[in-house]
Amino acid sequence: MDEKKRLNALEVALNNEMREHEFYVKNAKRTKNALGKAMFQKIGADELEHFQRLKELHQRWEKQQKWPATVPLQVNKTVVKDILLDFVKKIDEKSESDSSDLEAVRTAIDFEAKGAKFYGELRNSVTDPKEKQFFDLLARIENEHYLSLKDTEEYLTDPISWYRKKEHHTFDGM
Repeated sequence: MDEKKRLNALEVALNNEMREHEFYVKNAKRTKNALGKAMFQKIGADELEHFQRLKELHQRWEKQQKWPATVPLQVNKTVVKDILLDFVKKIDEKSESDSSDLEAVRTAIDFEAKGAKFYGELRNSVTDPKEKQFFDLLARIENEHYLSLKDTEEYLTDPISWYRKKEHHTFDGM
């Protein structure tokens, strides 16, 4: 992939990360469900951090016309997978969810699947090891968001089955 296409891909990534951040913030404010609120807040914060890193990278790349060596090319690891497990430990019986929560989770699942694919394609199209590593990290984080949101979707649609699966009940004949 040539320099111009790579820079354009960063611009697309910037727009996507900000759009997703705004979506998560809006839904964190809207939902009355404690799980949804925590999940949306954490993923929204992750997306904002991705945006900030990509923006810094984009500015330096545009100025230097190459992948910058001095940009801190790491992002914080996400802890989004722990949110659902922590929530279940402190379950709030009054926590409400509605069809808007499930719709928002499903929209977010689509965002994250597309993000993981996009960053994976960027990773596969570049040769610079630092670039590859950076886009691989973003792809893995987006995939982790995707998996956590799929888990949340299952919890919201069928909590009983979700609990059974997480508790690993088995029949051992005893």
